[in-house]
Amino acid sequence: MRDATIAIHTGYDVDPTTKSVAVPIYQTVAYAFDSADHGAALFNLEVDGFRYSRISNPTTAVLERRVTALEGGVDSLCVSSGQAALNYAALNVSELGCNIVSVPQLYGTTYTLFAHLLPSQGITVRFAESDQPTAIETLIDDRTRAVFCESVGNPAGNICDIEALAEVAHRHGVPLIVDNTVATPILLKPIDYGADVVVHSLTKFMGGHGTTLGGIIVDSGRFPWRDHARRFPMFNQPDASYHGLVYVDHFGAAAYIARCRSVYQRTTGAVLSPLSAFLLLQGIETVALRVERHVENARRVAEFLRGDARVAWVNYAGFPESPYHELAQRYLGGRACSLFTFGIKGGFEAGKKFYDALGLVKRLVNMGDAKSLACHPASTTHRQMSEDEQRKAGVRPEMIRLSIGIEHVDDIIADLDQALQATGSDYGGLLAAT
Repeated sequence: MRDATIAIHTGYDVDPTTKSVAVPIYQTVAYAFDSADHGAALFNLEVDGFRYSRISNPTTAVLERRVTALEGGVDSLCVSSGQAALNYAALNVSELGCNIVSVPQLYGTTYTLFAHLLPSQGITVRFAESDQPTAIETLIDDRTRAVFCESVGNPAGNICDIEALAEVAHRHGVPLIVDNTVATPILLKPIDYGADVVVHSLTKFMGGHGTTLGGIIVDSGRFPWRDHARRFPMFNQPDASYHGLVYVDHFGAAAYIARCRSVYQRTTGAVLSPLSAFLLLQGIETVALRVERHVENARRVAEFLRGDARVAWVNYAGFPESPYHELAQRYLGGRACSLFTFGIKGGFEAGKKFYDALGLVKRLVNMGDAKSLACHPASTTHRQMSEDEQRKAGVRPEMIRLSIGIEHVDDIIADLDQALQATGSDYGGLLAAT
């Protein structure tokens, strides 16, 4: 099935008891056992089934199966937020004294996790000078446990060469973990290019309506954990906390995600509620249609801004002059994402006037909503970083990040035009563009 069909049908047909066509909300904490032996078999992971909603839930399971199919993986784990997904994904391959190598262009809270929280737990994150594979490879050593990147950087807008990064990671016996939140599987499926683990903030484009937090980790099922037993003993040696279970022996290709669920979600409990899973499923049903409109609207808006004399620069991978244009052709099918940045002539103060004058476009820090959104990263999502750290992450003081929604594009452009007028220029950008 194609993506638009998978997004509506995969993982669920009808409820076997009621014949409900909509996915039911299984708002329950626990599930009854047929007998003591049945309960023991469930807790020993000997049979499939549900035992407690901190571990798995029927509504959430449909969401997991659907996103797994969209990304082309073997299995998934839904959690309470995108940051929880990223934290679990990193911890699942890590141990005291090891390191993870990352590109520098990162979402602000991801940077905080990598630069401060993980090191406090004895896991170092090494930030490369750029997103180039050569810059990544120079930092990998025998204590490295993963390479990490965002397929499309937020807010930098860089596009990573997934295939080349996967080759570098695999040459050194470590997995590539990719945050695919901005691109979504509608534009890019990192597993097709060698990624081993994919994470999403389902809060963003996948949910699409700015109502529901959620995250997911997708396991490709392709990384040979058994071949790298020295680096990854957690998959190859008996787990004392789980009856001496050996994950690669018991779960085979799905060893990574099974351990993520059994160790991290079971014991630390960043659980996605059944109602949230239901709401996210509603959003995913239209993700293919929405992304199509997001992308087309963003192209029109970027062209308007590029042609406006009040705008200093536009960072949009859909333009031939973009350093990421070729990668957009290769990985995104030529469809640049609807998240991009620009700067206004006049620097920070002009940018502030523009931001304050927005009307239709909402001022907030979310992205991927049906509504058009604007953010000033230097003062919000990346505020905790120094100016040098912001620069390496692709953030400039005057930068405005736009997440273009699915409204009528003429209304979006009209709002941006009136906000540009508020910067003090007499130039009529909208009139000139039309």
